[in-house]
Amino acid sequence: MSDVTSERRITISDSAARRITALKAQEAAEGAFLRIAVSGGGCSGFQYGLSFDEETSPDDVVFEHGGIRVVVDDVSLELLNGSEVDFVEDLMGASFQIKNPNAASSCGCGNSFSI
Repeated sequence: MSDVTSERRITISDSAARRITALKAQEAAEGAFLRIAVSGGGCSGFQYGLSFDEETSPDDVVFEHGGIRVVVDDVSLELLNGSEVDFVEDLMGASFQIKNPNAASSCGCGNSFSI
């Protein structure tokens, strides 16, 4: 597990940090962190995966904000570099959104993207 490097990074909004904290309490997962991964699939080629995890791997990079930790594996970080993780509540509902500057296009649901 490596620390944040200045070249590659993601940011976590205050809203996302608050929601992650609330979800951890709701799931009784106080020691967990949010893992963000990118995998092949979805309607645009790649899809985001968000889950709670308690174990890290040597190729994980840890980002912290507001007392929460978000972990991204090295391969996914290549596709997520420069992204912002946000939690948005509006009339259409509430969801985590990843604002990815590397995505050439994304699907309507915002869960998948292409490069």
